[in-house]
Amino acid sequence: MISKPATTTAPSASTGDKPLIWVNGQLLPKSQAAVSVYDHGLLYGDGVFEGIRVYKGKIFKLKQHMDRLYACANKIHLDLEKFVSRDEMVRIQRTCVEANGIQDGYIRLVVTRGVGTLGLNPYLCPEPGVVCIADTISLYKPEMYQKGMRVVLANRPKTPIACLDPRIKSLNYLNNILAKCEAIHLSNKLGITKPEDQLLEVIMLNTEGHVTEGSGDNIFFVKDGVVYTPPSEAGILEGITRRFVMDTLCPACGVKVVEKHFTMAEFLDADEAFLTGSAAEMIAVREVLEHKDLEVTATHTISAGEGPITNALRTKFREIVTSDHVPED
Repeated sequence: MISKPATTTAPSASTGDKPLIWVNGQLLPKSQAAVSVYDHGLLYGDGVFEGIRVYKGKIFKLKQHMDRLYACANKIHLDLEKFVSRDEMVRIQRTCVEANGIQDGYIRLVVTRGVGTLGLNPYLCPEPGVVCIADTISLYKPEMYQKGMRVVLANRPKTPIACLDPRIKSLNYLNNILAKCEAIHLSNKLGITKPEDQLLEVIMLNTEGHVTEGSGDNIFFVKDGVVYTPPSEAGILEGITRRFVMDTLCPACGVKVVEKHFTMAEFLDADEAFLTGSAAEMIAVREVLEHKDLEVTATHTISAGEGPITNALRTKFREIVTSDHVPED
């Protein structure tokens, strides 16, 4: 069923039924796109996914996303290649992008364990499920990119690698969601209404007290002209945009980048800070709030907006993704 050829003529759908979504071999209107209630992705969060950007009709860093998807599937003992080849997975994404007329947008590619029993045994799921959504996305308001974000130091630590390796981009995101809730609840309690001041992201520490990542973004800071980011061993997702910053943007801008473990004290002493992610792209951090039981205990200013190195890197990023040579490697 997964490898069933895509519908050659997209089904008619009203505006409210857009986008057309790939669900286990069928391209369906949004209102008809559904998975079985016995799918272990729904029952147990058993599966993996990718969030991928589309720029000028090109799928940004497609190969790297496919490498990570199949590697993560292997890490949860799901032999995805047995059911869906990489070429077929790429074809599914291009089909969705074309069917929905996406030039600049976002792909959410989800692979579930598949339909099984009400028990945990993953080997009772005969084949994985594949869902592909191609749509537009706007994660943060434009004002935040112009002025930088305010973020919250989460009290909830990152799940330790030994428990569930954050390098696996799994459907188990509750640790991240509960941390993000701290920021949202604090923002609501403070009555923040200005888009640029809202608290929508956090900084999560590991159980050793080192900085790891946000709820959905990787973390960087700049000190004395050098860019720093936590190593994967700190307990982070190895982000595709993070890698692009390190391998392409920093060299292009003549900026040194270093992976190292660091504490919040070091982070708060930064000259600049920024977050990266496929959905967020690149966004500066201007302020960090600490709290206890949703009572603010400290406020730390990093910078008065986007710093010069962050701006140079983000400008180079936008230059590349708006060019005629969007990288799909």
